[in-house]
Formats: sequence, structure tokens, C-alpha cells
Amino acid sequence: MSSTSNTTTISTVGPPSRRNTELAMLVFAVIIPVFAYANAGLALSDEMPSGMLSYGIGLGLLAGVGHLVVRKFAPYADPLLLPIATLLNGLGLVLIWRLDQSRRLAQRAASIDQVYAAAAPKQLMYSAMGVALFVGVLILLKDHRILQRYTYISMAAALVLLVMPMFFPAKFGARIWVTVGSFSIQPAEFAKIVIAVFFAGYLMVKRDALALASRRFMGLYLPRGRDLGPILVVWGMSILILVFETDLGTSLLFFGMFVVMLYVATERTSWIVFGLLMSAAGAVGVATFEPHVQERVNAWLDPFAAFEKGTTDQIAQALMAFGSGGVFGTGLGQGSSDLIGFAANSDFILATVGEELGLAGTMAFLLLYGLIVERGVRTALAARDPFGKLLAIGMSAAFAIQVFVVAGGVMGLIPLTGMTMPFLAYGGSSVLANWALVAILIKISDTARRPAPAPAPSTDAEMTQVVRP
Repeated sequence: MSSTSNTTTISTVGPPSRRNTELAMLVFAVIIPVFAYANAGLALSDEMPSGMLSYGIGLGLLAGVGHLVVRKFAPYADPLLLPIATLLNGLGLVLIWRLDQSRRLAQRAASIDQVYAAAAPKQLMYSAMGVALFVGVLILLKDHRILQRYTYISMAAALVLLVMPMFFPAKFGARIWVTVGSFSIQPAEFAKIVIAVFFAGYLMVKRDALALASRRFMGLYLPRGRDLGPILVVWGMSILILVFETDLGTSLLFFGMFVVMLYVATERTSWIVFGLLMSAAGAVGVATFEPHVQERVNAWLDPFAAFEKGTTDQIAQALMAFGSGGVFGTGLGQGSSDLIGFAANSDFILATVGEELGLAGTMAFLLLYGLIVERGVRTALAARDPFGKLLAIGMSAAFAIQVFVVAGGVMGLIPLTGMTMPFLAYGGSSVLANWALVAILIKISDTARRPAPAPAPSTDAEMTQVVRP
């Protein structure tokens, strides 16, 4: 007789960590901006820029630190998010440095008795601070589900961030900055993350009531009054932001993100129709009596008429920049997008991309942004908890809406909103907030892709033997 022991093992091997893949892509994400920096310097002065080596080392160090922290604290995270963010940030630094070399911008500043200061060194400092915030989020946020505890605290914090600019002077017709001395910050950039946390926590609890307990009205399924109340409050807040701060971009981002998360949570298409009708009604109502919004709408309808009247020439200059770029562009450093003026390196930096890199370069940048959104949505699909799903989809939606409203405003598709292109445009608030957003997405993806823990060994199973003759 012979006895055979038959043991069964449960495999807990998950997907590979893909950290080496991330490292390889980070190398390209550093080399490409350095090559673009050299290209722009040769076009502007027929010689290599003096700071090319220090720029390459600095960008490489930032990318290396981010990679090491991800490898340690989020080993199973998505391997594409960090390289794409690094590439966009690095190319944004090159474009801002290229605009810093413009003599026309310096002459325009001198004509109004202002000292022209280069923006690229400040942007490099903001980028370092953004990576530091990225590292801090990865280290301190042990589990993204901890954020669910602060659902209503995040709502209060978001309200404070959105209301603060009302008490400070307007800049360029909009109240979106908080300025204290030489320090200024744009609270709405951070509010989009805090609001996403609140929406994810609220909808996780209320999604069944919003999806099932509804009544039919004119073909649309509407929730009960007590469940509809918070939605009306959100709509009212977005309208108040548009009225008192004349900030079209933030109100669109704020309400659009909520509608997307409502649709994902309830799976009812009626929410999209309902949200579009409410946002359209609010925007039309505000545009009828708010002069700043009317001015932007009129400039959008006929930008060249506004250019001739002297009302605003930025949109017309941006359209001419896109037109002169053609398919492949004029080449880095060989365009005239600096004619746009003070906002050339912030709100209208995409016009520089369109002129100097052409349609091909513009599509490449939009595809990079689309990849970030796609990886965020993939993270939401892979997340194992409903809060993580909603938070990932909310942040991805916020990122996508911001890219759409900025690109649409610069290209003349929609009225100009005054927001900045993530990672690309000059501005400390935008860089810091978007690095924090990427860090949270990386943390959620690490939890989603992490292999399941091994089951506890059973002593009874180990002692069981199957005896066969």
C-alpha cells in the first residue's frame, strides 16, 4: 500500500509591480524635455542654453525621488501616471523658459513701468514643491479610505476655499486669487480635490436613494426632495461662484464633476441631462447681467471684432498662433505667441504649443492628458471599494474637465474661462494641486492592483491525507 499526500495551494501572485517599466519611461520623460530645451536654445541664439545641464539634473532628481518613493510606498501603483506628469511638467518648464526670452514681453513690461522677471526659475521651484507634496501624500496617506472619515469636514474646507477669494481684490476681472503681499494662491485648484473627497463620501452613502427612490417627471427620473437638496445646493454654489467671483471655469469644473460622479454612482443617464439643463440655465441667467461674463462671451462669438475694438486681443492672437503653426509647427523658439502678452505663459500657453509644435504637437499633448484620464478611469474600475471608485473617477473627471475648458477656451470652442493647463502653464497653485491629485490616484491604484493576502494556513488541511490502495 502506498499513501499520497495531496495539498492544495491558493496562489496569491498578483500583477507585477511594473516599477522597472516606470523607471524606463521616466528616463524618456527627462530626456525629451532636455532635448526640447536644447532645441529651443539653438533656435533662439544658435547655441546651447547655459542652464541645460543643471535643468536636466534637476528634473532627473525630481523624477528619481518621486520614483523611489513610489517604489517604497506604492509598489503596485500604475506605472504611467508619474512618467506622464513628469513629461508634461518638464515640457511646461521649457515652454515657459522659451517665453522668458521674448524681448517683446520685456519691452511691454517696461512700457508700463514694471520690472520684467523670468518665470521659469519660479516654475522650477513650484515643481520641486509639487514633487515634495507628491512625496508627502504618498508617505502620509497610508490608505485612501481614511479620507472617507472626513467627508463633511472636506465639504466645509471646500466652502472656505471657494469663498475666500470674494474678500480679495479682483485681478483681470475675476476674483480667483487670495493675495497677501507678494504671495498669492488660487484656492480653487485645491478645492477640486477636497470637493471630490466630499462627493465620493456623500454619494457612496446616498447612491441607492438617488438611484432607486425617484419619481418620473417629463421623462426624467428625479430623486426625493430630501435627496435632491444637496444637489440643488451644489448648483446654487456654482452659480454664486460665477456671480460673485465671475469665475466661469471653476463653476463649470465644480458642477460638471458632481454630475459625472452622480452618473457613475447611480447609473442614470437622466442625471447628465438634468445637470446640463441646470448648468445651461445658470450660465445664461448670469451672462444676462454680469458684464465680465458678457465680455468673454462676446469675445468668443467674434474674437476679431473684439481685437479691432481693443476690448481684448488675446483670443484673436491665440487663433492666429494656431493658424500659423500648421501641421508640424514653426519649431520651438521660432513662433510669435508672445504677442498674446502677460497670459502667454499661463492661460494661453497652449497657443505656443499650437504655433511652434503645430497640430501634431497639440494632439500629442492632448493625448498625454487623455492618458492620465484613462489611467484614472482604469484605476476606478479596478478599485475594490466604492469610495475609491468614486474618488478616482471624480478626480479623473475634474482633470478632464479642466483640460477641456482650458483648451476649448484657447481654441475658441467655448468662452474663455481663465483656468490654467495642468502641469504645463505657469502657476504654483496649479502645479501643487495637480501633483497632489496624481499622488492620490497612484495611492488608489496601488491598493487596487496589490495582490490579495495569503489565506491563513489551516492545520486540519495539513493533517488530512488521502490514502489510496
